[in-house]
Amino acid sequence: MRKVISFAVIIFCICTLPLLAKDESKIPNHVVSIELQNTSKQLKEEQSTMEPSEQTKELMESIDMKLDNEELIKMLNETTIKPSPIALGYRGNIFLGHWPLHYKSVESKVNWEFQLINVNEVNNYGGDKPVSVHYDQKEEKHVKGGLTVKAQKVDQIMKMIISEAEKKHSFPLTFHATYGKGTKLSQTYDVAVNKVGALKAYAPVLQEKGHVTFGEVYLELKGSKKNLVIKNVTKQEVGAFIPIENHVAFSYKSS
Repeated sequence: MRKVISFAVIIFCICTLPLLAKDESKIPNHVVSIELQNTSKQLKEEQSTMEPSEQTKELMESIDMKLDNEELIKMLNETTIKPSPIALGYRGNIFLGHWPLHYKSVESKVNWEFQLINVNEVNNYGGDKPVSVHYDQKEEKHVKGGLTVKAQKVDQIMKMIISEAEKKHSFPLTFHATYGKGTKLSQTYDVAVNKVGALKAYAPVLQEKGHVTFGEVYLELKGSKKNLVIKNVTKQEVGAFIPIENHVAFSYKSS
């Protein structure tokens, strides 16, 4: 009987582990959306996917490497290549540049209290009854995403990282989060008599760790055939922080 119970417990743990891991990525209770209240309305950066043309698809199939860089895909889409069918013996290599090609995520976690953006404080010393404090953004604050290491073509790398992160998380990610002055929430926190209540507001970010694959991209022409060739491939470990748009984490302390 004990063996049966133990086996059932093991099965239960195995089945619930993915659910527990998924719960960790949910927005916790002390984090609140201010999308409707934010006095600084943000224009959502549309992370539209650049679809490769038929010609670009053929070129991408000629290499055994994944290409995620939409700037590179866009350039290939705009390139017209029409080798002559009678160009026997013709050979040529066209250097297209050194590009970040692919980003692979290794670790992804949220820092809900990444940056302090506001403090609302109420002093109730000498008062005769409890009072309250609520969130009221005093000054406009900006939190910009970025890499934690030096790298070439940072904007292209950040786009690849955000695109990869959005596949795993439902958080609204942005390159630049703004918290407008005068943004308020109606939720209040009690400050007892002879106490000071401090409500701190933090901007949360998604922290990413992974590596970027770089390479020199060549267009190789052989007679009527055309192929992509990637040379001098290197990898670089990168870290990045990406603001979570229109969300604030609160911490309240009374002393």
